[in-house]
Amino acid sequence: MKRRPRLAAGRARALGLPTRGTTNPNRLRRMDRWLVATQAPLLRGSPLVVDLGYGSSPVTTVELYTRLRSVCPDVRVVGLELDAERVAAAAEAADPPTLTFRRGGFELAGLRPTVVRAANVLRQYEEAAAADAWRTVCGGLAPDGLFVDGTCDELGRIGGWVALGPEGPRTLTFAVRVASLDRPSTLAERLPKALIHRNVPGERVHELLTAFDAAWDAAAAIAPFGPRQRWVDAVSRLAADGWPVLGDRRRWRLGEVTFPWGAVAPR
Repeated sequence: MKRRPRLAAGRARALGLPTRGTTNPNRLRRMDRWLVATQAPLLRGSPLVVDLGYGSSPVTTVELYTRLRSVCPDVRVVGLELDAERVAAAAEAADPPTLTFRRGGFELAGLRPTVVRAANVLRQYEEAAAADAWRTVCGGLAPDGLFVDGTCDELGRIGGWVALGPEGPRTLTFAVRVASLDRPSTLAERLPKALIHRNVPGERVHELLTAFDAAWDAAAAIAPFGPRQRWVDAVSRLAADGWPVLGDRRRWRLGEVTFPWGAVAPR
């Protein structure tokens, strides 16, 4: 592998690879909804939020800004992209000083944000490079900050994300449109880079998805009441079987479920 030239000490550079750029309006609604509902303590005052690698269109950054302002009117959002042309094009969507766009990558353009969201960014990296990116971003967070690294399908119907703090990964969350779900193991397609190659026997995440499928099958009798009720029943069965499910039925009814990182971390 060809090594990149090293830069002189103190000389900043944008870290990362350009994103593929594809995006759709409302694609990241599930991640945004989770952020607004479960991370309220971080969204007090005038927090700085970075949307890292927003792609060819700033639409999902603008949506994030709008959703966050519903609970935190003084929030500041910065969209970061490596492609200078994308940054220039996004200027039309800017609302300075509370919504701006800059060129930057995992180094966060020198900012110290309270929250960083990176959606569908790290899937294009090798596992070791993604782990390096985790360390770089977490090292740039404000104290007690949050880094959300996730992925979803093109329409945002099925997704998963890891919440990390300066100390490392904290939780794994899945969120789906349950009416479109075949089986919980379909979530394997949307595991983060740190786990997507670990869905094999002997690994915790494989054990979780196997148990989730079994709980889904056991909840088949609930299916006539609708897929949402079946999902809630399956998650309840997981909890009853000893899986450390976080959150409550209000979150589960949205097609969402969260687990502590230790329950799925690679062995």
